[in-house]
Amino acid sequence: MIPANLRTNLKGLSGEIAVPGDKSISHRSVMFGSIAKGKTVVTNFLLGEDCLSTIACFRKLGVSIEQEGNKVTIMGKGMDGLHEPEAILDVGNSGTTIRLMMGILAGRPFHSVLVGDESIAKRPMTRVIAPLSLFGAKIYGRKNGEFTPLSVIGGPLAGAAYELPVASAQVKSSLLFAGLQASGETVIIEPMKTRDHTERMIKQFGGEVAADGHTIRIKGGQTLTGTEIHVPGDISSAAFFLAAGAIVPNSEIKLKNVGLNPTRTGIIEVLQQMGANISIEPYENGLAEPAGDITIRTSTLKGTVIEGALIPRLIDEIPIIALLATQAEGETVIKDAEELKVKETNRIDTVVKELSKLGADITATEDGMVIKGRSSLSGGTVSSHGDHRIGMMLAVAAAISKGEVQLQQKEAISVSYPSFFEHFESLISET
Repeated sequence: MIPANLRTNLKGLSGEIAVPGDKSISHRSVMFGSIAKGKTVVTNFLLGEDCLSTIACFRKLGVSIEQEGNKVTIMGKGMDGLHEPEAILDVGNSGTTIRLMMGILAGRPFHSVLVGDESIAKRPMTRVIAPLSLFGAKIYGRKNGEFTPLSVIGGPLAGAAYELPVASAQVKSSLLFAGLQASGETVIIEPMKTRDHTERMIKQFGGEVAADGHTIRIKGGQTLTGTEIHVPGDISSAAFFLAAGAIVPNSEIKLKNVGLNPTRTGIIEVLQQMGANISIEPYENGLAEPAGDITIRTSTLKGTVIEGALIPRLIDEIPIIALLATQAEGETVIKDAEELKVKETNRIDTVVKELSKLGADITATEDGMVIKGRSSLSGGTVSSHGDHRIGMMLAVAAAISKGEVQLQQKEAISVSYPSFFEHFESLISET
């Protein structure tokens, strides 16, 4: 349920919520379940539009996938069980779907075409196509392969060594999917460690992958076997309520079953750096993906510097971190975050533009932004620009704004968090 108007000038937030399943893990569970042999059962699957696009694409590739609420059952026939799609594969708004699928489709002996929405049509694909071509992949697109639609002429691949110029879990994962099919060994070197859900899931499905520091090795010709996967809550979705709990007065929020993969917990480290009143109760579950409960309370925050190896571990959380910084004492500097320019929007420019409308003192830089706190936010008309994370950040900004805030393109939030507004409403204290 999307409200007509955002709630503003809130007096407090309190209660418990369980955020939806992790988006990255949900995508990968369908992909690995589809290329494994046998049945894979996924529980707490994220029913956001992006992940549903991944399901739709693999159904077109001949995979039987059943949904029952947030439980997804995939009947995999192995990599060789995929067949040429009769229709174009539409990834919707999902950059993860299109980039990771390229690595799978590049090694299949058939032709396929990938398209997406207007946002996907503007996102660069050469960063994936160029390294895949080293494996022998044949992928063609608009503007010399830079943009969709993409035509993938699948065929035999040979293992290769590649050093990523930019830290990107999507590029790394696409190459790992190609490496699973390639002859010989594939070696991938990251400049900084990125989220490792793909490596963990290869092992969950019975495959072998070796990681030593920033170097990852995988041998081709492996057979994966279906398994059971429980998806923890998405820390990128939890981040919006962590921020809200920290900056809305008189607040205490407990977030249940949040993923605590150390390659994703940069947002927690930043909150701790800023002096947030946050506590974590990890589960002792022995599962492939660690999880736990997080409690956040209204906090007195101070500015900080966010840079270097921390950036890949919180790249999706930078919009909400920028909002946190507007309520911190002193200056916050975010740098080494050029990757923000190739997300659903140019998130550097979009965050600066929209928060400035509400009265924030925020300036864009070439690789990030500088935020001066503490700002008193006012009302205004803002837009998500079709970017779900910008939309949720602005909804949290409205909660501490003194005047009315109109958010255009609110529907974008359903890409990753369909129940966002329902959860937000459940926490509001009226007194």
